[in-house]
Amino acid sequence: MTVTRWNPFAELEQILDRYNRDARLPSNAGEGKEVISKADWAPVVDISESKNQFTIKAELPGIKKEDIKLSVHEGVLAISGERRSETTEEDKKHHRIERFYGSFSRSFTLPENVDEENIDAEYQDGILTVRLAKVEKSKPKAIDINIK
Repeated sequence: MTVTRWNPFAELEQILDRYNRDARLPSNAGEGKEVISKADWAPVVDISESKNQFTIKAELPGIKKEDIKLSVHEGVLAISGERRSETTEEDKKHHRIERFYGSFSRSFTLPENVDEENIDAEYQDGILTVRLAKVEKSKPKAIDINIK
């Protein structure tokens, strides 16, 4: 038997995620009207932690490696880029468009024990994997002071 920690807000978060995802879907696709703006989508991510590192996996299907930018500034990891829309043909009618196009951005505040100089990233099969190595926190050092 497995014991699972209950998160009272998990169901609420799922409902809000579903609402936000559905609210951004273009309902009039194919009518020549753009319902969402270019910055209205963000890739979903999984964040995990092991003894030696944190791992962030972001789903970026259909995006070229050259169109992804990864940076760290003042303890914040930023993933940004752009998914370009496919060329449309004049004689083709779209019945539904659910994929998001345009620029995207996600930012993550890094814990203090992340080595910002030792971050590794790879992109394969539409998944960006970012590995953030941990460093041991510097422990407070006691200093003896001589009294004169």
